[in-house]
Amino acid sequence: MKMDGKCGKLLEVCGKLLKVCRKTFAACGKHVDKRESSVDKEKKSVDKTGKNVNNFRNMVRTYGLCLVFCAGTWSGMGAEVHAEPDNEIREPEGLYAQSAVLMDADSGRILFAKNGREERAMASTTKIMTCILALENGNLDDTVTASAKAASQPEVHLGVREGEQFRLRDLLYSLMLESHNDAAVIIAEHIGTSVEGFADMMNEKARQAGCTQTHFVTPNGLDAADEEGAHRTTAEDLARIMKYCIMDSPQRNAFLEITRTESYTFTSADGGRSFSCVNHNAFLKMMEGALSGKTGFTGEAGYCYVGALKRDDRTYVVSLLACGWPNNKGYKWSDTKKLMSYGIDSFHYQDVCREVDTGTVPVLGGIPDGNRFNGAASVHTCVDPGRQETEENIGNPEGTEENEGNPEGMEENKENGGNPEGAGKKILLRDDAEISVKAETAESLEAPVLKGDTVGTVSYMLGEEVLYTQDIIADETVEVRDYRWCLEKMAEIFFLRI
Repeated sequence: MKMDGKCGKLLEVCGKLLKVCRKTFAACGKHVDKRESSVDKEKKSVDKTGKNVNNFRNMVRTYGLCLVFCAGTWSGMGAEVHAEPDNEIREPEGLYAQSAVLMDADSGRILFAKNGREERAMASTTKIMTCILALENGNLDDTVTASAKAASQPEVHLGVREGEQFRLRDLLYSLMLESHNDAAVIIAEHIGTSVEGFADMMNEKARQAGCTQTHFVTPNGLDAADEEGAHRTTAEDLARIMKYCIMDSPQRNAFLEITRTESYTFTSADGGRSFSCVNHNAFLKMMEGALSGKTGFTGEAGYCYVGALKRDDRTYVVSLLACGWPNNKGYKWSDTKKLMSYGIDSFHYQDVCREVDTGTVPVLGGIPDGNRFNGAASVHTCVDPGRQETEENIGNPEGTEENEGNPEGMEENKENGGNPEGAGKKILLRDDAEISVKAETAESLEAPVLKGDTVGTVSYMLGEEVLYTQDIIADETVEVRDYRWCLEKMAEIFFLRI
């Protein structure tokens, strides 16, 4: 506990008073004992002793008041110190999910993870991948036909009949609003010619999105396995897939439009049957700025959820796996709100760049410093204000492109690389983040060195994570010290001496 000089002096005075009190109590005690033992022999001194006792009592009262004052002052001072507000930022605790992640959707950086890389079943959150692949590879006005395999899918299902036909567009609403398993199979067979072929497309897209621990077997997320293992992902990979769907895909706006729709009605292609869908993503109405999301449940996976939220210039993704089993359906909403609130309250964009003295680098075979005839050569360096890059997610993933439309201002944020001001230097960081700087330059350079040549890099780091790098460049040109220069220099020196 830190105290200023006044508090220290007060404590010193209190200590001295306590010492005086102890000595006085001891002296008076001895005096009283001595007087009491001689009362019978010295009756004449009774009055004098009484006066001394009274003096002792007065002394006790005086020093007692001093002690009370000191104790009260100390207590007040302690209360004042302890009354300071606690501004420490704490990570979310008490999450129900066995695996959970909070991601910055602009950069793809993981802001918080609980068992984020543990592989688990993901149930119907699978369907965000099914939807984005259909949007990217299909024609929404296509007519699709239900196979026997699609018609045999378990609940939750639309209840299609073998041979029944629908528009692809309508089945995507069935897929994402009601999570119909038969709709997923119809879509997969139409886009990938078979469930197995579509699974291959899903796995390839997952790799392109940066997933390394994800394996798709089914388009609907029902528990299944093939020769490469079980249908699975991690909380980190699931967040990456959602980031791709809402930020990077050329069909991100269509994805958002479908997943944000409250209700939808349609008919079979021949108009023979009508269907109604209601969005079961309750998170859309729980927090301001909620963008999208998908729920899921199987006996193996438990309750799962992946959702996104945009607040001001920040976009977050939350993914939850194994977030309880019946009857704990509400756990996922509790965890989602807790993680989103943590992101909103504790993370803001910060300029990570700092002033850096990059020094000089020796130049072998260069003209000596100061243009002297003899001596060492070196080049002054500086940080290049031009070329700058972040460690993660530089540019769009392969195959993406811009799309028209701009729901919730998503395009501006994307075009600036997650930087609301477009300067390329601001990164979403926790408010108490401490940035360190690591500058590395070549041990030496060979002449000639031209102004602007790259001679090293400066890294801005959060712990061991590289947040941002800039080139270190030569701030001047250093020419070669060759025979011609030597002759010219000798002639210059000779004529100066004449």
